[in-house]
Amino acid sequence: QVQLLESGGGLVQAGGSLRLSCAASGSTRSIDDMGWYRQAPGKQRELVATINTGGSTNYGDSVKGRFTISRDNAKNSVYLQMNSLKPEDTAVYYCLAKRLWPIEYDFWGQGTQVTVSS
Repeated sequence: QVQLLESGGGLVQAGGSLRLSCAASGSTRSIDDMGWYRQAPGKQRELVATINTGGSTNYGDSVKGRFTISRDNAKNSVYLQMNSLKPEDTAVYYCLAKRLWPIEYDFWGQGTQVTVSS
């Protein structure tokens, strides 16, 4: 099992920045990809960004050029630097740790609220 603990959410004005952190514990050797998803009220959970163990990244279209994902494998942690925040970025942000072998499985954090005021 893998446990994920997110931190760094909060309230920020439009145009501001926030940095989310997620620390994994437990069976961390089994983790392959890590990343962030978000879910706004009344909407489906959507991809924000993912990063694999080699550092290759993938971003959702709505955050490209504004958000940066990074990872510290030694600390079993993933980070999300969010710049130029917009009110539409308001959501609960969930940390993801993906295990690809022997069976693909997703571990999720509890989520951290990000609110961007206009």
